Amino acid sequence: MAENIQHQDVVPDSCLGKRLDQTIAQMFPDYSRSRLKDWILDGSVAVNGEVITKARVKMAGGETITLNAELETEVHHEAQAIELNIVYEDEDILVINKPAGLVVHPGAGNHDGTVLNALLHHCPGQELLPRAGIVHRLDKDTTGLMVVAKTIAAQTNLVEALQAREITREYEAIANGIMTAGGIVDEPIGRHSTKRTAMAVTISGRPSVTHYRVMEKYRLHTRLRLRLETGRTHQIRVHMSFIGHPLVGDPVYGGRPRPPKAASGEFLDELRGFKRQALHATMLSLYHPINGELMTWHAEIPEDMVIMNAALKEDLRLNPVEEF
Repeated sequence: MAENIQHQDVVPDSCLGKRLDQTIAQMFPDYSRSRLKDWILDGSVAVNGEVITKARVKMAGGETITLNAELETEVHHEAQAIELNIVYEDEDILVINKPAGLVVHPGAGNHDGTVLNALLHHCPGQELLPRAGIVHRLDKDTTGLMVVAKTIAAQTNLVEALQAREITREYEAIANGIMTAGGIVDEPIGRHSTKRTAMAVTISGRPSVTHYRVMEKYRLHTRLRLRLETGRTHQIRVHMSFIGHPLVGDPVYGGRPRPPKAASGEFLDELRGFKRQALHATMLSLYHPINGELMTWHAEIPEDMVIMNAALKEDLRLNPVEEF
């Protein structure tokens, strides 16, 4: 459950020289400092009509602050003994390789059995952190690497690094259609106008940038490597669909099976049986939030995508194309 919160007020002269997060903590004392800072970072706070996502911006006094956010009802989440594929852990951070089918955070229809519930069991102190230390999310059926903070300091620094685009996240994907070259999709993403759970490219959305390059071309599909500059909900899925190349298996953004002509029965079965978006977070690189060390992790492509790529290669071998 979530309640929409809307406030607008003028910054008092007593806040001259104070940071934005300190200022709104004084102006809106009903909300915790951590919650208010999260709202700044996710774009819910505007100063004189301009969305500001940096908590350290200094105030001069007299500015109009607008707060338009969703207040999630605080819910106690249960620790559950759910196995996590941990690829790295120290006293400050945890990096996991998430499988398909595992939801990151409890929500409508998924009240438990999530990464968050697993974290509460693995690290009992996580309940003291906002969202149990979760810094960014992967969709339920997207696989791959996620970093989780284990301390408030680590979480604060990681969130700021994400906002500053200092964390590198690269993905492997299989898209419908033949893509001749890589490129950039720089299109704003916001909530879909009619589909409540979907996102869309919309002029009123938040800035969103996806880089992609072609790794391999098949008869009617393309294997891609993608890098996020921003991290909007469903960003890669929305951007690839927007340019006419939805991801194979994507049930929301048009990734229905598109078999090439004269495809074998085995290949058709494989294509039709792929029931999730073919998307995997394969590389994560960041500066450690406490000691500043540059760290990079890689996660091998999951078996279902390996099998799909092999099927696409075999289809091309049986039906060679002279040139793309």
